Amino acid sequence: MAERPGRTPRKPHFAQVVRTERLSPHMQRVVLGGEGLAGFEVGTCTDHYVKLLFPADGVTYPEPFDVERIREEFPRAQWPVTRTYTVRAWDPEHRELTLDFVIHGDEGLAGPWSVRARPGETVHFVGPGGAYAPDAGADWHLLVGDESALPAIACSLEALPEGAEAYAFVEVAGPEEEQKIDSDVEVVWLHRGDRPVGAALVEAVRALQFPEGRVHAFVHGEAAFVKELRRLLRVERQIPREDLSISGYWRLGHNEDGWQASKREWNARIEAEQEGATAA
Repeated sequence: MAERPGRTPRKPHFAQVVRTERLSPHMQRVVLGGEGLAGFEVGTCTDHYVKLLFPADGVTYPEPFDVERIREEFPRAQWPVTRTYTVRAWDPEHRELTLDFVIHGDEGLAGPWSVRARPGETVHFVGPGGAYAPDAGADWHLLVGDESALPAIACSLEALPEGAEAYAFVEVAGPEEEQKIDSDVEVVWLHRGDRPVGAALVEAVRALQFPEGRVHAFVHGEAAFVKELRRLLRVERQIPREDLSISGYWRLGHNEDGWQASKREWNARIEAEQEGATAA
């Protein structure tokens, strides 16, 4: 998408595919490395993300890769296509960046690419962004999401100190999609089966006996169930907005381009409705 007026463009990073790994039937890992990551850094956020820049079909861009030059010299239809992925791990010593991709056969852009990617292939991206990390001052933590939020939830759980009180609910297609997470928090894996995305998550959070004290919550995934849980947490549970990291990573029936184009308006409308209900 075009840069907003007054925004300083971020210079893209580049990296090479080092190795790939199939984690489960619907999750593929790609590890990036190389000298292009010499200037890459992440902070303390556990939901860091990068925006991968995929060339438009049949288009070759001049070197060095420069997004601003491309946008000036190429028609919009030939601009790189952006797809956003959470950083699963960053190893500064070996300069290796790990990204996990949800895949559904040949559907989509980034998922099929992750399966085809081969060592040595060059990837351009911008980032990292990020805004959430578990608050050490909270009495307990709630982490909820579908497959798209799994990398961030895993990073967050692994960042919690031993013995921290936390409840983690992750919805996946079935038991074959569960993953090992290096944390002493017991993840509740919910198997979707033929149910709508997020239905099991909404049920699980509604059934949870909320402990006493201040909760810090991370809720991300498909926009419809996130909307329901936003109402539950903000309106029914009266959790302050500043104690919630909650947003739709994607929306059923929309690719990232379509969802990002409407996401700001969607979030503003839902937030206004629910803040009004909170104040009533």
